[in-house]
Amino acid sequence: MRKKNSACILKSNHKFGFTLIEILVVLAIIATLLSLVAPRYFTTIDRSKEATLRHDLAVMRDAIDKFYSDNNAYPESLDDLVQHKYLRQIPPDPITESIETWTFTAPSDINIKGTIADIHSGSENTAANGTPYASW
Repeated sequence: MRKKNSACILKSNHKFGFTLIEILVVLAIIATLLSLVAPRYFTTIDRSKEATLRHDLAVMRDAIDKFYSDNNAYPESLDDLVQHKYLRQIPPDPITESIETWTFTAPSDINIKGTIADIHSGSENTAANGTPYASW
């Protein structure tokens, strides 16, 4: 006679799965956690875009100054900075996510050649500190 292994025999009246109440409790916990995390996530994204904008503006302004120093004229376009190897490429505006939206300030002295003496973001939005991005 064979011995039956009691560990291998499953009870036929045991049911597997979750009740509706258990699923609703888990969904409520997940929704609560998401409501706490989501605002912080979007704030962090905005802060990183602002930090990237500050950095990009500093790098491009430095390249414009070096171009002026070397050529005694400001660049006519951002492509001039790339062609003369002052920049590897034109960075996109992190707020508008486009390279076409940069706005430029002409030189204050009309006797100086070139059209780009300063650069700003083309975004009409305001930063977390209340200043418009276009004024940076």
